[in-house]
Amino acid sequence: MPRARVVLVHGIRTSASMWRRQLAVLARHDIEAVAVDLPGHGARMDEPFGLDDAMRVIDEAVGSGRAGEPGSTIERGDDWNRTPRLLVGLSLGGYLAIEYAATHPGRIDGLVAASCGTRPRGPGLAGYRRLAELIGRLPDRGRGMNDLMAHLFLSPGAVADVLGGGVALEVMSPALGVVGELDPEAALRRIEVPVWFVNGQFDHFRIEERRMLRAARDARLVVVPGATHLVSLARPDEFTAAILGAVAELDLRASRHRRRRRVGAARE
Repeated sequence: MPRARVVLVHGIRTSASMWRRQLAVLARHDIEAVAVDLPGHGARMDEPFGLDDAMRVIDEAVGSGRAGEPGSTIERGDDWNRTPRLLVGLSLGGYLAIEYAATHPGRIDGLVAASCGTRPRGPGLAGYRRLAELIGRLPDRGRGMNDLMAHLFLSPGAVADVLGGGVALEVMSPALGVVGELDPEAALRRIEVPVWFVNGQFDHFRIEERRMLRAARDARLVVVPGATHLVSLARPDEFTAAILGAVAELDLRASRHRRRRRVGAARE
């Protein structure tokens, strides 16, 4: 049995290919990792983007065995025997991962929410949507600008990863519309599993990270030095280390829980 199952959810306009570096390293650590393509992105480029479909894609990747269903170990009295499930999302994927964790209790054991350290509302979101609209009017729908920014701020390997699955040129408006309807702060209050916030030092989305941290019941903040918004691509080793640290903590929690159960059973 693998140490953990890790589901990776990409940012807006990118695809599952942005996680190539993490997938390779996690596999070497006996971790079953899968990267999804959200609707409107990557292999699902022709599908319309919507919240319900995004939740379905994530849920299918998390896997079967909801607590109490056939095949889940809770039927044998100890759900901690199952492979721990860690959900990892960046930017758009981070907001969706928070929403999934809040609306699908019992499906995951931990959450890494990266590059989503501000509430998607108000003048900031309005300005972002207006900018996206203007970029979308360009003859190439903004593909040239997207590629230029990638080459300016990322290594050649990271550029190949972020562009490898294609660029979702039509998804900005519907995706931003969906995110604008979410309330991640309220969602965090409902999440019972541990949360790791991972932000780049120079990420413009981290301005409310402390507020988000306070909203979660069990959370910690990791700031990656020198990294920008695309922290997993700008500093892939440090980001992967944060995932491995989360897996190690879930391992430790499960071991402690099993030990307490064994001691309790022996006393009975």
